[in-house]
Amino acid sequence: MIGKDKIRIGMEAAYAPYNWQVSEASEFTIPIDNVQGAYADGYDVQIAKIVCKALGGEPVAVKQSFSGLIDSLNNGQIDLIIAGMSATPEREESVGFSEPYFIGYFGLFVKEGSPYQNATKLSDFSGATVLGQKDTMLDTVIDEIPGVVHKNPVDSVPTVFSNLLQGTCDAVTYNTENEKGYMAQNPGIVPIHFAEGEGFKQEVAANVGCRKGSDKLLKLIDKTLKGVSQEERDQMWDACLDRQPA
Repeated sequence: MIGKDKIRIGMEAAYAPYNWQVSEASEFTIPIDNVQGAYADGYDVQIAKIVCKALGGEPVAVKQSFSGLIDSLNNGQIDLIIAGMSATPEREESVGFSEPYFIGYFGLFVKEGSPYQNATKLSDFSGATVLGQKDTMLDTVIDEIPGVVHKNPVDSVPTVFSNLLQGTCDAVTYNTENEKGYMAQNPGIVPIHFAEGEGFKQEVAANVGCRKGSDKLLKLIDKTLKGVSQEERDQMWDACLDRQPA
């Protein structure tokens, strides 16, 4: 893949601020290869640009469901996964992962007026029905809640919030680093502010995924990511929070 002209990056293009779809090109976007006239923006896209420049190619997004990304990678339909995906032991059986390019945390949203609105610890949600996104840590982290009713996950974050607002669950998981963005996009939801040490223990990391055994490629990707300072990462992230769709 090193030196390849066009490097295909798998992502949902529906997971702001990591990645989302727009209809106009800008300095921040890359084309979506399988959606005519569409472009991808987001933090993943900025990381893809940096990585692909080091690899000597131009990134293009391939839009598809999150749960299908690993199969597409191993079938050769995409070259890299840069989609806010975390390197879990299960995924590492079939994918090679870089060091993290982002680390964040998990929280819970409830509807405004919910009986759980003033909860301060995970155990307050014992008996509550909680929903997350399929095939992600947003789903698996729910099992940290004692006595939880773990609702069958859905395919996308927008669908997660839609279920909460429709009242089909009591709470949903989310990435806390985009709290303000989710609240702006979904009026009527309220974040739970846990007491210190009483929230989720697990962190969320985002890693670049490539085909298993691509050691030379991973070494170059890790070297490239290491060259991006925390200040640069923070600036890119904050800019994506400001640009993401309302």
